[in-house]
Amino acid sequence: MSNRTLSSLAELCGATLEGDGALLVRGPAALDEAQPDQISFLNDARHAAKLADTRAGAVIVPEGLDVERSDLALLRTAQPNAAFSAVVLAFAGEFEGPGPEPGVHPSAVVHRTAELAANASVGPFCVIGAEARIADGCVLHERVSVQARCTVGADSVLHAGVVLRPNTHLGARCVLHAGVVLGADGFGYDPVPPQGWQKVPQCGGVRVGDDVEIGANTCVDRGRFGDTRIGDGVKIDNQVQIGHNCDIGAHSLLCAQVGVSGSTTLEPWVVAGGKVSFAGHIRVGQGARLGGAAGAFHDLAGGQEYMGLPARPRGEYLRQVTLVGRLPELKRAVRALEQRIAALEGEDS
Repeated sequence: MSNRTLSSLAELCGATLEGDGALLVRGPAALDEAQPDQISFLNDARHAAKLADTRAGAVIVPEGLDVERSDLALLRTAQPNAAFSAVVLAFAGEFEGPGPEPGVHPSAVVHRTAELAANASVGPFCVIGAEARIADGCVLHERVSVQARCTVGADSVLHAGVVLRPNTHLGARCVLHAGVVLGADGFGYDPVPPQGWQKVPQCGGVRVGDDVEIGANTCVDRGRFGDTRIGDGVKIDNQVQIGHNCDIGAHSLLCAQVGVSGSTTLEPWVVAGGKVSFAGHIRVGQGARLGGAAGAFHDLAGGQEYMGLPARPRGEYLRQVTLVGRLPELKRAVRALEQRIAALEGEDS
């Protein structure tokens, strides 16, 4: 990575600089790991004591935070987390290394009916199928497969090993990380005793909105008929499974190992923690938030927090967990009452 001056980083993230603007910074680092030529951040004033031991050359801190060290350069801002993200992004391109150059790599295979924008980048060993369309500014890293009748919107980036099955439509400025598969067959079988299982045909597609990011090895199945839909601005973590004919509302956020069964609708701004599971054919209302490993088996109203298996409102869940924790105590109390009752009954007899 090339070094950057502290003053340029302060300008980049809109922070007020206190210290030597000529200091050269080689990259970002965690507060307890940073070296004198690195920059870090402190988002919460409750952890300000950590500043005493950091070796960082500079730290992004909240406005108004009292810092005793005079040898530590500071970048003050109302939003330290967002400012540090801007700094990380400034170095990220160099960390990733150069992508494929505009044009088509000699090892790529492009069908004669496919349409590629002149400034699209198609890397080594990519395959572009019949009638596929790749828009301006797209970057396809090595071994990406864009199959028949797929479209990739402007400025989208597909990392190594991404597969778009036929009739998958990706919006603009999307990022698909390594190993993502969009448009594989939905999981559907009918029992046919005694032979076994008969596969249900899956003839739909997948339609992804703009500004969507999908993590590594996540799979989104195509519709049985019609499309599985991912709305604008949705963020999906690694190893998430979304079944056929689901509709994931705009700006929803799904953490690692979430599973969404077929024909489920998540309205906009739903947040699901790691390992949350959604049964099929249910609707989850706008702004609902589900804690890690919760299980939604029926419709959930929007604007609430849910926890547990089955998922229930957070307050109800916590009360029940508290009661479960008291079961040994309650068991002893019940046993003592039983003994007292037995003793009283013995006296009466």
